[in-house]
Amino acid sequence: MSNENEKENTTKFPTYRGKPLVRCGDVIYYGSMKDKYVVKLEIKSKKRVLDMDVADKVGIQLMYTNPDIRARKQIVKSSEKEGLYLAMDIADAWLQRALSE
Repeated sequence: MSNENEKENTTKFPTYRGKPLVRCGDVIYYGSMKDKYVVKLEIKSKKRVLDMDVADKVGIQLMYTNPDIRARKQIVKSSEKEGLYLAMDIADAWLQRALSE
């Protein structure tokens, strides 16, 4: 019965390949904060396509979720890619690899 209450109290986030996506402005976090690692995607620039703004350059950082680690030490690896789709593919590969260790 407590399991049902936990499910009701849990906020539903959109997911990508089974991992949650949380967006705040131009920053997207991919993965669960309960895991050892999460990926931070930061939209650095946008371009106009028809009537929409589309991510152009995206910074990617694989990070530890442990709050006891200093901010600079939390970043495991980083890169910058063209477009959100390519960045998400890289983020997924990095996260899968890191979590399987």
